[in-house]
Amino acid sequence: MKKAFFFLFAFLLAGLCAWSAPSFAGNQKEEPLANSVKALMQKSVSDLAAPRLLFDNELSAQQWLQEMSARLAKRIPDAQYREDFLKSVHYEATRAGLDPQLVLGLIHVESGFKKYAVSSVGARGYMQVMPFWVKSIGTNEHNLFDMRLNLRYGCTILRHYLDIERGDYYRALGRYNGSLGKPDYPNLVVGAWRNHWHYDPLAASPKLNVASQ
Repeated sequence: MKKAFFFLFAFLLAGLCAWSAPSFAGNQKEEPLANSVKALMQKSVSDLAAPRLLFDNELSAQQWLQEMSARLAKRIPDAQYREDFLKSVHYEATRAGLDPQLVLGLIHVESGFKKYAVSSVGARGYMQVMPFWVKSIGTNEHNLFDMRLNLRYGCTILRHYLDIERGDYYRALGRYNGSLGKPDYPNLVVGAWRNHWHYDPLAASPKLNVASQ
């Protein structure tokens, strides 16, 4: 009886761990970088500028922030941290030439917006960055669980893969996840992007709920 109970408990525990862990966590492959590429990536991750919303005007910025914040509220309940997170996503994505909503879709799939997520292969944080990148383009002081730093690394890496793949998002996303040539992961990210994080500024309400900011 005790033996049967033990195996039942072990089975349930394994199922719980599998359910709670990201299913498609990142596994970027370490590859040699050309010196020019390495220098560019090092410069990108060393940026210390305070994140900000990069919109043409303040109204557009606040409309985007309010809309995305409402969608993210259940996953990140702390309003101040959620706003800081979204500003950081928008800043890091935009400066890397990426769609911020695509980056939100990637985070949705990679970590489920869990700051301290760790994959079975050691990828860390929101964007599931592999630790070898710190040795390759960062410094020993870089902590991949730091929110802004993790987003900076993730966006820099995705930009690098997009450049390699000449703008092909499906192949770049496959490289990011370490599953190049397989459609599952790119389809999941694009699906999350379109179904959960797509943003149409023309459909945004011109009125702001100032009390919620």
